Amino acid sequence: MNKLVDVLSWVAMRCTQNKYLNAIKNAFQNYMPISLTGAVGMLWTNVLVNDHGGLGTIFPLIMDLKIFNPIFEALNYAAISCISIIIVLLLSSEIAKANGDYDIYPVIVSFICWLIVTPHTIDGLHINLLLHTDSGAIVHTKLSAFVHIPNYIGITLKDFTAQGIGSIYTSLSGLFTAMFVAIIATELYHLLRNCDCLLIKLPSQVSTNQVLSFMNIVPTFLTCLIMSSISYLCILSTGHTLNTNIYNLIQLPLQLMAGDNLIAVLVLYFIILLFWTVGFHGKNLMLPIVESLYRPLLYINMAAFNAGLRGKDIPYVFNSTMFQMFGEVGGSGCTLGVVIYILIFSQRHDNRLIANISLFPSLANINETVIFGMPIVLNPLLDIPFILAPLICLTVGYFLIQIGFCPHVIMEVPWVMPPILMGFLVTGGSIYGAISHLICIFISVLVYAPFIYIYERKQKKEEYIY
Repeated sequence: MNKLVDVLSWVAMRCTQNKYLNAIKNAFQNYMPISLTGAVGMLWTNVLVNDHGGLGTIFPLIMDLKIFNPIFEALNYAAISCISIIIVLLLSSEIAKANGDYDIYPVIVSFICWLIVTPHTIDGLHINLLLHTDSGAIVHTKLSAFVHIPNYIGITLKDFTAQGIGSIYTSLSGLFTAMFVAIIATELYHLLRNCDCLLIKLPSQVSTNQVLSFMNIVPTFLTCLIMSSISYLCILSTGHTLNTNIYNLIQLPLQLMAGDNLIAVLVLYFIILLFWTVGFHGKNLMLPIVESLYRPLLYINMAAFNAGLRGKDIPYVFNSTMFQMFGEVGGSGCTLGVVIYILIFSQRHDNRLIANISLFPSLANINETVIFGMPIVLNPLLDIPFILAPLICLTVGYFLIQIGFCPHVIMEVPWVMPPILMGFLVTGGSIYGAISHLICIFISVLVYAPFIYIYERKQKKEEYIY
């Protein structure tokens, strides 16, 4: 056990000291209030005030509120469809602070670099359209499906271009490019700004603002020039933009590997729970991986649901909120099962006291009183169900979604949302989501039951001996 603790301590130290992992974790955590804002907008327009599969089909009177839908559609668009822009700013800010640069200028430079590497023209062949039919359905199509130019004219739709940045670059498909640019541009600017030979120095009589402006001229120019050169060389060498290459070579393979890979998720959660058993906050340590790989999958599901897709058409089973729903019922280790079992079956006063204290925090997914009060940490007998319960619940949740009983998780809610209500909301207001959540609570009780029973007999035996 001591050797395991030493190994995990070394890994935990490396993870917590890594600048980029911490920056990614903090950036996505800071993005959460924004994503919740977008989720509220989506909940309003797709679940509440919607007469095509939403609450409006049951209570037609609620459709009187439809006049407010444009307000919430704007919230949804700004928060979800522009995630790449927001992540550039948040991630650059975190890296700049880690470098000791507390002014906003490195963030501005990173954003400019993102604009530089992002195509700002769209040809007619690649203009996507949303066709709203009379029945209320939304059809995804292209401009080329409706516009035909005869060959003899000598021009094609590709010759027509529109100025602007396409949503393909501001939304989730541009997320990894945003992260790449934020890291490279911020570090490059920091390196150049700290080279004395590149700084334009002015006499001491000049005001501070003017001095700082001139000091930033060369580092800013060189950073933008280098990023623009990288982007151009990428196009020359591959024929595709930097965004397209990063998406096809890095982002898409990682999403496909993570989105429906049950084994990968179980291994990830096993590592998280293993850290917990020796006293480290496993979720925080592995959060950069969870946030960078699985949170984007949530937003892809949100975008698909927002576009009118349902059921099997929602792309991914696993995402960060799905983990909260099935793998963290009552907190890490699905410890709500411990509390419920003890309150119903236990006769021990000390354990019931811990359960009573822990009940309401557990309903808000806060379980430190259980983990350290029982204790579960460094307790091999209780460590077994602590690891098994989430793995079994995640597996059950995976198959419930695969067979179509539980809808895909398409919504983000605060992590303190109580069980069952969370299952209802994150599946787009589905009663089957709430039932699925209840099933996992029942499973967690069953997993913990024999181990708690044996543990209490062990406690009683030790009392008798002493």
